[in-house]
Amino acid sequence: MNNFLPNDYVAPTQNNYMKLKQGENTFRAISSCIVGYEYWTNEEKSKPTRSKTPFVGIPSNIRRDNNNNPQTIKHFWAFVVWNYNIKAIQILEITQSTIQASIKALIDNKKWGLPQGYDITKTREGEGLDTDYTVMPNPHSEIDQNILDKYYSKKINLEALYTNENPFSDIVD
Repeated sequence: MNNFLPNDYVAPTQNNYMKLKQGENTFRAISSCIVGYEYWTNEEKSKPTRSKTPFVGIPSNIRRDNNNNPQTIKHFWAFVVWNYNIKAIQILEITQSTIQASIKALIDNKKWGLPQGYDITKTREGEGLDTDYTVMPNPHSEIDQNILDKYYSKKINLEALYTNENPFSDIVD
């Protein structure tokens, strides 16, 4: 028993992007999704480069492995979520096709529909190439108005991801 900190205490986060931790990661989609393609640069501080349309050829600044092979350009989804694990508004970017397919199946299912109407729990198990993800919808529920108020106060522009700008217009990098 911990009577030094509140039982529901979670350290504050400065990260605006949801990272999938080992175990359960529960979130609520708040915004619509943007989609595109991305690769990571070979610069010292590697950054993603994104586009709405597929890249033509292999970009000259793409990150390469130890054998000088270019990394794979990935299809991504990005949307704003409420991360229940840390109680924060964040952007979730999904590049794993199995997770995308699972969420798409929920959207296409008449009983589930758009993910803004229910929470989703993604479970991550394993590491590296042996990482497995499962996607589980939670029962439909209304989203708390306080969460929506926090979302609307953030002024998030997902489209800024395409130009490598900060989508959190009220936050300075």
